[in-house]
Amino acid sequence: MTQDSLPGVSYVIPVLNEARYVEGAIRTVLAQNYAGERELILALGPSTDDTDAIVQRMAEDDPRVTWVRNPATDIPAGLNRAIEASRYPIIVRVDAHSELEPGYTRRAVETLDRTGAVNVGGLMNAQGRTPFQAAVARAYNSKIGLGGGQYHGGSVEGPAESAYLGVFRRDVLFEVGLYDESVRRGEDWELNLRIRAAGHTVWFDPALTVTYWPRESWSKLVRQFVATGAWRGELVRRYRGRNPWRFFVPPLLVVSVIASVVLGVLQLTGVVSGWPSLLASVVYLGPLAYLLLLCWVSFVSERGESARDHWLYFLVLPTMHLAWGIGFIGGLLRGARDVRDTSRTDV
Repeated sequence: MTQDSLPGVSYVIPVLNEARYVEGAIRTVLAQNYAGERELILALGPSTDDTDAIVQRMAEDDPRVTWVRNPATDIPAGLNRAIEASRYPIIVRVDAHSELEPGYTRRAVETLDRTGAVNVGGLMNAQGRTPFQAAVARAYNSKIGLGGGQYHGGSVEGPAESAYLGVFRRDVLFEVGLYDESVRRGEDWELNLRIRAAGHTVWFDPALTVTYWPRESWSKLVRQFVATGAWRGELVRRYRGRNPWRFFVPPLLVVSVIASVVLGVLQLTGVVSGWPSLLASVVYLGPLAYLLLLCWVSFVSERGESARDHWLYFLVLPTMHLAWGIGFIGGLLRGARDVRDTSRTDV
């Protein structure tokens, strides 16, 4: 493509209580090395910190920055409001916790043109500013941490099940009905499922890299992963037979841990003894194998620079897995219903 033929690009960012991160996200969008027309539309939820003031100040400083209101709070609703307000044929989704590499847009548009795909995405490069956040980032970047999805470490370009964030052809988003606003988490996977069902291609390009800043505290991490797991359980209910096997590993871990605890109590109290007790002890194998795996990745294969790094990683991994698994079981049994990611609603 020549400079004159470059399509215009609309960046969309849903934000809620993101005073720590939103300015960095906006600046990396404005600094994109892309010669085509550009605009940035932020969907402002009802923040209780300085997010709105930061966005409005930056909109006053740069006419390419604008915003719409998102009273519904949820990410899919905010994305839809921003997309509906957009003008250009390419939509680039950006997260307030993310920062784009300077050549991200140029490469993504070239990949769309080269492959004929309607959505392309690349690698999530999680980073941390504190020891805890750095431990969470290591888990995000590990195949053990989030299950080995392409955008957590893939290296081979090609068609994909889903995409991290995504760079879309705007007309196809409207063709498939935009984001499903009844899906509060897992909205990317659900949208890409509909895109593929409509006969289009979703593409993974590892040359595209986005920096992502994870949650900064144990409480926020747990709440985020419980909510994410619950909505994954909801999506399994809605789309049976279309979910990768890796989504079922954390809930199986939760079940095996609960079974081990119950059996241990029964054995200690003498309710279960003899041969039945010996045979039932097979349930301990799952948690034991998981514990050994945790030790291996935390202290050997993915060890950090200090003893504190090792132990934080050792604790962060099961926090993510068990919180996600507990949420998944709840979502699978009763549906996600009104579950929200409350880690976004406080500061």
